[in-house]
Amino acid sequence: MFNPLSVRFVRNHDNSHRQVDPIKPLIIGICLSFLAQPLVAQVAGDYAPGAQPSIKLHRLTQPIQLDGLVDEPAWRAVDPFPLVMYQPTYKGAMTERTEIRVAYDDDHLYVSGKLYHVVSDNLRANSFYRDRWSGDETFAIVLDTFNDNENALWFYTTPLGTRFDIAVSDDAAGGRDSNNNNWNTFWDVATTRTDEGWFAEIRIPFTSLSFQDEDGRVEMGMTVYRWMAHNNHRYIFPDIPPRWERGSNKPSVAQDVILEGVYSRKPVYVTPYGLGGIQRTSELSPSKAAYRSSDDFTREIGLDVKYNLTNNLTLDATVNTDFAQVEADDQQINLTRFSLFFPEKRQFFQERSGIFAFDTGASGSRLFHSRRIGLVDGQPIRILGGSRLVGRMGEWDIGLLNMQTAKEGDTLAENFGVLRLRRKIFNPFSTVGGLATSRIDVDGGYNLAYGLDGIVRIIGDEYFTAKWAQTLDKNQLDAGTFSFLNAGRFMLKWERRNIQGFSYELEVVRSGADYNPAVGFVRRRDVVVLTPNVNYQTFRGADSRFRRIWVGNWSNIYLRNEDGSVESAWLHPFYWFETKGGATLLLSTAHTYEDVRMSFPVSAEVMVPVGSYWFHDLWVEANPPDRWFLRPDVTFRTGTFYDGWKTTLSTGATWNLSRHLELRGIYELNLIRFSDRDQQLNTHLGQVRIQTALNTHFSATAFLQYNSVADVFVVNTRIRYHFGEGNDLWLVFNEGFNTERHQSFGPMLPVTDSRAILLKYTHTFIW
Repeated sequence: MFNPLSVRFVRNHDNSHRQVDPIKPLIIGICLSFLAQPLVAQVAGDYAPGAQPSIKLHRLTQPIQLDGLVDEPAWRAVDPFPLVMYQPTYKGAMTERTEIRVAYDDDHLYVSGKLYHVVSDNLRANSFYRDRWSGDETFAIVLDTFNDNENALWFYTTPLGTRFDIAVSDDAAGGRDSNNNNWNTFWDVATTRTDEGWFAEIRIPFTSLSFQDEDGRVEMGMTVYRWMAHNNHRYIFPDIPPRWERGSNKPSVAQDVILEGVYSRKPVYVTPYGLGGIQRTSELSPSKAAYRSSDDFTREIGLDVKYNLTNNLTLDATVNTDFAQVEADDQQINLTRFSLFFPEKRQFFQERSGIFAFDTGASGSRLFHSRRIGLVDGQPIRILGGSRLVGRMGEWDIGLLNMQTAKEGDTLAENFGVLRLRRKIFNPFSTVGGLATSRIDVDGGYNLAYGLDGIVRIIGDEYFTAKWAQTLDKNQLDAGTFSFLNAGRFMLKWERRNIQGFSYELEVVRSGADYNPAVGFVRRRDVVVLTPNVNYQTFRGADSRFRRIWVGNWSNIYLRNEDGSVESAWLHPFYWFETKGGATLLLSTAHTYEDVRMSFPVSAEVMVPVGSYWFHDLWVEANPPDRWFLRPDVTFRTGTFYDGWKTTLSTGATWNLSRHLELRGIYELNLIRFSDRDQQLNTHLGQVRIQTALNTHFSATAFLQYNSVADVFVVNTRIRYHFGEGNDLWLVFNEGFNTERHQSFGPMLPVTDSRAILLKYTHTFIW
């Protein structure tokens, strides 16, 4: 049996690319990365999450007119919260007068902000486009509605009244990866602007917030803040020190607040849709002498229903589910031998999606990934319908999902099922639970999977995570080749979750060769992965031009189960600087080891041959402050690459020409040279996103992409008229072009690979 502590690198003296004793630089690099960190952690006071006493929010006795003026007598009866500066200098001097109030009545939660500016020209109001932040000043409330210290709903707006709503999961421990930006719900906002600053009123229906009441008494976690683009100031309540990444939207450090006389509602949301249009596809003729195009006139109707079965249990049902208005996937170029990961963008799968999260470690592998439902190689498969149940039953968080897809081409009709259970143990910051998935086709084939997980807060910011998952595949069971360990995967992790002083993450993952979650995502199997990451971060004083300085090393080692040899290893020591204004600079080197036992292509013409390789590159990345109207960013990497050399330049820029128009462009260039083999490869990846909005109702986006490796140019245009929450008219135009039509064999490819023009209308009825 393989002992993961007995590590060896395979050497082959017959291959000129193989290195002699490559274990030494790896061990030295890891040791130096630890020694480079101070041995004593910096302690930031005695702040304890959840230790603040609960406060009662003000119950309104007079009406609020949602007009953005904040001048009603009802608001004058509410005391503003005592704010502190969160950034750039914790508890620094607050230069802009700010008043934030929160109150409620029987049906709504109200939030108001009087957001003054000493110099009115400093106010940043860049875009009307919903859910795409463009460097605007923001005003926000974050609500942990179940008070579970794990999940939150984040609402914020800008001086133009543009709305943003995000679902936060995993106590924001994953930074941006913990944010579900595609989540939407029903709420309203009104803003006004004057020479003094701007003023905002937010109104959130309690029907949009799942929560648990006990005879009308509700306790939630709440954070409110104001962020100003011109100086990167964030004023916040409660007093949260910057010890955690994205602490301003971290549920476990929110202020507990009490509402009384508030009862959960059970509205029914019924959203039918109608869709019509034309789709053109190209396919090879029966004679295989040429491609021919065919047009398909599409007419579809469907229905979504949402109903709160109990105070905190929501049922969603869908019939003939459609995602025509979803933005196209971002093109990617894969220069590795492993799978690429694409995030979920479809709205139906966003509702409390955090409950279904089951990360299995090592580069984003997960037991459940909703993109496995209704998508094959990125192409949609008709979803006949399904249902989802999410919420809480007693002490248990529950998530249940069942979807049915249709037969299309060689893809059989399939049923997908997911069940998730989780509850608190020991303390409010520890959980234990399980997840099960099924994928069953009409011919009786099936793949089943289950997982058990526990996350325990040991003390302070110290957390221990243990997970086990296993798959049961019909083909393996019928063939008698099932092995308990080979069909399983486990993860053990100890981490210190903070960004002030010394922190670390030590993770061990073992994945069997037969582990294959058919409703999940796995980048690598049949390996043991060791991941030691160490960091030391300091926040500078008021007199420094820097806000934060971060030094650390991220690394991992992939070991083959069969013999313990190293398949891959990676060392990434770095320095990262953040200025008080919000600009960032990364200076780093990356050191990679790859043992390639089977050659693989990086393009149609270029292969990486069998061999063992050490390669090293220099890495520089710079990003400007968010306050700039023209915001360029650049990443530059250069160094050896297998038995050759690679230089990567990735640059982008966002330009707010006005509040009605924003341009975003990205260009990535890879120059790869294998001089000993007289091979080379130049790759180009380009994206242009044009966003325009006349107001908060009418908007349009054009998303243009070019990928030189795939030889495609893709256009995704979406025009939206937003009548009101849940009532939208969409006009969608998609087209894919072949940029290299000549093939080494077969007929010439058509200019247009596919084209679709679709008109879709949705209308939500509420009872």
